[in-house]
Amino acid sequence: MITDFEILETMKMFNEQHLDIRTITMGISLMDCASSSVDETCKRIYDKICRYAGNLVEVGEKISKKYGVPIIHKRISVTPISIVAASCGATDYTPFAKTLDKAAMACGVNFVGGFSALVQKGYTNSDKVLIESIPEALASTSYVCSSVNLASTRTGINMDAVRDMGRIIKKTAELTKDNDALGCAKLVVFANAPEDNPFMAGAFLGPGEPECVINVGISGPGVVKHALEEVRGRDLGTVAETIKKAAFKITRVGELVAREASERLGVPFGIIDLSLAPTPAVGDSVARLLEEFGLETCGTWGTTAALAMLNDAVKKGGTMASSFVGGLSGAFIPVSEDEGMIAAAASGSLKLEKLEAMTCVCSVGLDMIAVPGDTTAETISGIIADEMALGTFNNKTTAVRLIPVPGKGVGDSVEFGGLLGMAPIMDVNKASCADFINRGGRIPAPIHSMRN
Repeated sequence: MITDFEILETMKMFNEQHLDIRTITMGISLMDCASSSVDETCKRIYDKICRYAGNLVEVGEKISKKYGVPIIHKRISVTPISIVAASCGATDYTPFAKTLDKAAMACGVNFVGGFSALVQKGYTNSDKVLIESIPEALASTSYVCSSVNLASTRTGINMDAVRDMGRIIKKTAELTKDNDALGCAKLVVFANAPEDNPFMAGAFLGPGEPECVINVGISGPGVVKHALEEVRGRDLGTVAETIKKAAFKITRVGELVAREASERLGVPFGIIDLSLAPTPAVGDSVARLLEEFGLETCGTWGTTAALAMLNDAVKKGGTMASSFVGGLSGAFIPVSEDEGMIAAAASGSLKLEKLEAMTCVCSVGLDMIAVPGDTTAETISGIIADEMALGTFNNKTTAVRLIPVPGKGVGDSVEFGGLLGMAPIMDVNKASCADFINRGGRIPAPIHSMRN
């Protein structure tokens, strides 16, 4: 039985500690939309998305009102467009991006993900077309997000794709330079991308997923920080136990919302992604949460160990609360979207190399990091290659979302607004890795991939 104390405690989480449901994401399979005609395929895509997701926003708002739970975003993820569009024979997939954008606008959602390709072992012809279409697709749409999976523990790293994505990111930045390279904030590259991720920009509906599904992403770094304030000075075992209990409570709220949305929409419930997703708001920062462990500032020695413990405790608490945990599930460390990360990066205590070390134990990787606009495509590819190696050889999901901002350098900053926040331009090692990147080919899978 739920007690009055538990009800008041949950209300306090929402009202004072920034707990929210970050996203209800409806995944929609577009497999049956494929045809030999671009126009016909686009028509089928638009009709199917609107048919399934037409009342997604309305349902989300009703659930939010019923339970008093803030639901920040309603989103759609779809089958990777490189798969859906393969039979069309088109040489430009921008029309598909515009169709997704039009459908997102009609449904009233915040984002649609799935302008994506899975190229961890090599390219299909359709993959090549999609990747070359990314810059124009993101420059000409408002709601579309794009992702490309470049590596996996089972296959190794597609270094041809790593090389190409450095160039694509630079081109996307150039085409959206009037908005401080905003297009790059909607583009992410992955190793070991999960097929049920509800978080943008990496959301897509994998080939092994149902026809339609509801996945929910929760948040709550402010709740965990508040819980840790109650055990200041206690040993780290007590800290871990406290985080587990907070994660349990957060996840139970998320599952309640997910199952309610599933029932109202008549769509199966998929997973809860129990990631701690920060916002630029004060009191909702993963960096400040880490500092509550006893760190003077995020980025100092001990930060990686604290983040590892946080991630593990969140997973342990969440998996006790729900049998259907998936997506990324852990702690995000996006620089521009986290008030504490922004402060640490601006002060110089958090550098790119330290962030890379932290990605070994966090939920994703180098996320929402602004770098000088003159950073070369090969250097961007080198940063991607390092992150793909961390994911592939450690059997975890890693990702890169870099924003090379044309005309800006170290000491400048960019302002995106909303959940995307703002970011100081971070310094990048300028020593060349061009000869390494231009070799191309494939880095083989690590020996521990042979686990059958």
